[in-house]
Amino acid sequence: MWNLWHGCHKKSEGCQHCYVFRRDAEFEKNSNVVTKTSSFNLPIRRDRSGNWKVPSGTLMWTCFTSDFFIEEADQWREDAWLMIHRRSDLQFFMITKRPERILQCLPEDWGDGYENVTICCTMENQKRTNERLPIFRELPILHKAIICEPLLESINFQGNLGSWCEQVTVGGESGSEARVCDYAWVLGIREQCITANVPFHFKQTGAHFRKDGRLYNIPRNQQMQQAHRAAIDYNTNKKESPDNA
Repeated sequence: MWNLWHGCHKKSEGCQHCYVFRRDAEFEKNSNVVTKTSSFNLPIRRDRSGNWKVPSGTLMWTCFTSDFFIEEADQWREDAWLMIHRRSDLQFFMITKRPERILQCLPEDWGDGYENVTICCTMENQKRTNERLPIFRELPILHKAIICEPLLESINFQGNLGSWCEQVTVGGESGSEARVCDYAWVLGIREQCITANVPFHFKQTGAHFRKDGRLYNIPRNQQMQQAHRAAIDYNTNKKESPDNA
């Protein structure tokens, strides 16, 4: 995990019960204040022997307590890109709700994208899908993915999925105030992924999960397990069996 800055602003419906805000509130910390962290230079730190502290091949979950493209980080982002470019032996994975800012925030040598960077855009409902998908699809990024989490309603990608998207991940919402996730919505996205031959991953059920009209309240430590048991992930190299949950 590489949280090089911390703090964000709630931008859309999926942010309503953000885990960062919940956790910061426990320490009476204002999540709206964006600050550079002590981990900022983590990828280029070395040990006493001169070796990288983060070993080659590591997957770096990047900026998970903020948004890499948030406005307040404009002053630090150039240095962040330099580190990402320097550590081309690492894989960086970041999630954003701000695809409209990506193009203006890319480094000069970006070209069609860095091979070691995957950018994932969240689309939690139809409104945000309609808003973000057309922008995100056209951006010069080598590795793109979509995450529908927390999934708040049925989503129709309107035939716009394709080989440009490496995976769609779906998940319900966790926490004491979690909103309901319906299994029919999950299956609807899965079918669109199969039609477009795009990998699909059902990450977690969320705390309140509805299936065939019945509502299930699922403990946090079982939400990913229950999603896995559904066995509905779709790999383009091998079509999975139908739902057996």
